[in-house]
Amino acid sequence: MKKITVMTGLALVLLVPTVAGAKPTPNAGDKRAAKAECKTLRGTTSATREAFLTKFRNFGACVTKKTREEAQEAQNAHTNAAKECKAARSGDPTGFATEWGTPGQNGANRNGKNAFGKCVSATAKAKEKKADAKDQEDATEFKNAAETCDDERSQGEEAFNSKWGENESDDNAFGKCVSRTERGLGPEQAGS
Repeated sequence: MKKITVMTGLALVLLVPTVAGAKPTPNAGDKRAAKAECKTLRGTTSATREAFLTKFRNFGACVTKKTREEAQEAQNAHTNAAKECKAARSGDPTGFATEWGTPGQNGANRNGKNAFGKCVSATAKAKEKKADAKDQEDATEFKNAAETCDDERSQGEEAFNSKWGENESDDNAFGKCVSRTERGLGPEQAGS
């Protein structure tokens, strides 16, 4: 019996690292959030739509990429929330149970055993909300960069192309301008 327990424990030790490093599986909520983010990125002006198509081949490519990102954000938020809650629980178990636990009817769950789950859930939701706000901020920066580059291009396309373009025909100038302007870089910082 002791041998079986040891073997089971060893198998679990070997399994946990592979499960922990697994890629997140996107869900319907991730796809909905990705579609909304892609609509925001695409914008409504011709400049933002051109920049969008330069960055992504089409709307579906954007949704695919952003769905994966949303799933990864959710996984990271949950993992980090679990770590934070575990640290808080180990620092003050009684206070943690009091703060996060919910007493049930007729004394059920009066020991706050659901405290860890409630802590992780609330903390992960807050982290995901923060990540979504950052995504929104990034989308706004992207659209502002597209408008800035479009304004600059309207001042003289030939000068714009030679300033920002990096290939023989300089046909990548608009995309390079948007990408670098979004990151706060200039045309001279090509390798950045």
